[in-house]
Amino acid sequence: MTVDFQSKSDIIAAFVRDMIITGQAEPNSPLRQRDLAQRFGVSPTPVREALRRLEAEGLVKYDLHRGATVIDGSFEPNEENYWVRSVLEPFAARLAAMRINDDELAALDTIHAELCQTTESAGSINTDAHYHDLNRRFHFGIYEAARSPLLLALVRLLWQSFPLGPATVQTREDSLARHQAILDALHRHDADAAESHTRRHILEAGGYDVDDPRLTVGRLPPLSHSGQE
Repeated sequence: MTVDFQSKSDIIAAFVRDMIITGQAEPNSPLRQRDLAQRFGVSPTPVREALRRLEAEGLVKYDLHRGATVIDGSFEPNEENYWVRSVLEPFAARLAAMRINDDELAALDTIHAELCQTTESAGSINTDAHYHDLNRRFHFGIYEAARSPLLLALVRLLWQSFPLGPATVQTREDSLARHQAILDALHRHDADAAESHTRRHILEAGGYDVDDPRLTVGRLPPLSHSGQE
C-alpha cells in the first residue's frame, strides 16, 4: 500500500501556492513567516522551507528589507492560466498521440462515453461535480499518456486554481464534440490533430475567437493588457 505523506512544509507550500494561483494573495503582498507559523501551529523552519520552494517555482520573491512577497503578476490569474494551458496541454496531447497505448485509449473511450451520458439535470458543466470528475479524468488520462512527469506536474499545478475544473463558455454538446475530435486524433495517432483540437478546446472554453489568425499553434492569445504603460 502506498502512503501519501506530506510534510509540514508541503502543506504550507500547497496552501500558499493555491492562494497565489487563485489570486487570493495579491501581487506584492507580504508573506510573513510569523503569521504563517501561527496559522499552521508550526515553528518558522517549515514556513521558510515552503517559501523557498515557492521562490524556486517563481511564485514568491525575497527582498532584503521586505522579506517574502507574492510576485507581481502582469495579468489576471485565470486569464493567464488559460494562455499557459493553451501551450502546455496541446503539447501534452501531441506527445500522447505518439505514445498512447490501446489500454489507455480504451480507458478514455469509457470515460468519454460516461461524459456523453451526463445531463443538465445535475447542473451546468461548470457546476456539475460528476461531470467535473469525469472531465478531469479524461484530460489527465491524455496528459499521463504523454509520459512526461514534468509536463504533467505543470499542468496539475495550473488545474489546482480551478476548484471544479477550468470553467467554460462552451455548451455541453460543443465541449463533448471537441473531446470526440481529440479522441479520434489519438486513435489515429495523429499528433498534429490532437494538438490542434486540444488548443481549440481550451481557447473555446475561455471564450476566445479560435479563428483569429493570431491564435496559431505556438502563439499566445491576444493580450488584453500588459504590465507596461
